[in-house]
Formats: sequence, structure tokens, C-alpha cells
Amino acid sequence: MTLDIELVRLAAQVELVVFDVDGVLTDGRLYLGDDGTEFKAFHVRDGQGVKRLREAGIKVAALSGRRSAAVSRRMDELQVDLYRQGCQHKDRDLLDLLRQFGLDGQRAAYLGDDVIDLPAMRLCGLPSAVADAHPQVRAAARWVTTLGGGRGAARELCDLVIDARQGKC
Repeated sequence: MTLDIELVRLAAQVELVVFDVDGVLTDGRLYLGDDGTEFKAFHVRDGQGVKRLREAGIKVAALSGRRSAAVSRRMDELQVDLYRQGCQHKDRDLLDLLRQFGLDGQRAAYLGDDVIDLPAMRLCGLPSAVADAHPQVRAAARWVTTLGGGRGAARELCDLVIDARQGKC
């Protein structure tokens, strides 16, 4: 894949990667048991990408509009630096994350899939969308993955950031 110079420059500056959850780290489907238990499928390659980001010294966060015990468990397993659930104003939550980490938005990448992600995406130097994102989200993105949400798209962003920082793209 050929990447333009400006995209590589933006990716190389990233110090914080923020993921939406439903539709990005999962495929967006909700599985509900008769007892009210909620199940979500997370892609193992995305988890490996998060691990690689952390090993490279890049902060990782997740913002979810919903609340789910499955999300808490997965974020804890991945040891993300910070995650929040029940986010209805992701731009405010992202600004708070940036303050906590002492970072400028230009040093952040955000991967989203739906219109609730647009305000946060506008605050980042590398706004990104999964391949199957809402058309408005794809239009607002500086970069779009080749894979859909929950199918390894998050790993693509992880690899882009790491490879750009290492001068491999």
C-alpha cells in the first residue's frame, strides 16, 4: 500500500491512539442472552496491535457510547491506559484525555465508525475511520482502513502508527 508523505508524517507524530469500541474494536453487533447478558466479539489481531502500541510507548485509550462489562474486561486485559464508557460527548471526553496525558490533539489518532465519533475526530491530527464506517465518518477521516470494524481494522491503525514512527513506510 502506498501512503502519502503527509499521512506518514501525521502517523509518526502520534503519541495517543483512541478507539471507539462498538463498530471499531467489535463489528458493531450486540449479542444479548435471555438473561440480559451481553456478548461482544473482539478480534485478537486488534489486541496484538494495542499491545505493540503500548510496547512502543504510545498511549492507548478507548471511548464507548455504551456501557458493557465485556468492554471493561477486554480493556483491562489489554491494559489500555484509559477507557471510558457511556460517552455521549466524545469530544469532551477526548479533551479530558488529552489534558490527563498532557498532549495536544495533533499528537492523537482516533478511529471511529459512526457520527457520534465525528466531534472527537475533528480534534485529532489523524482522524481515521474503519472501512465500513458511516459515509460521513469516512468523509471526515484523513485515513480509512481496508478492513471493517471488529475484523482487524484497529490493527491496521496500530501498524500504521508504529511503522511510521520507525520509518518503515
